[in-house]
Amino acid sequence: MTAGEARDIADRGFAHIAGDAELVAALLAQSGCDPAGLRAMAARPEFAVFVLDFLLEQDQRVLDFAAAAGLRPERVQMARAVLGGDDPW
Repeated sequence: MTAGEARDIADRGFAHIAGDAELVAALLAQSGCDPAGLRAMAARPEFAVFVLDFLLEQDQRVLDFAAAAGLRPERVQMARAVLGGDDPW
């Protein structure tokens, strides 16, 4: 997986979160930001890792996202590893 593919998965993950009010509330709570602060965070490169960590934090979150995105859940974990500098494979 390339870094570009990993960022694409993170972007899709953020779109998935944005479409669910409960996930948005949980992400805001975890980030400690208000919506404007979250938008500012989204411009930072490490935001993709934050999004993937958020999704991977709970099994049901990652399973729901992976199903909605048509991905194997392992691809979400792989994307996190690629963006975090780890090489799981």
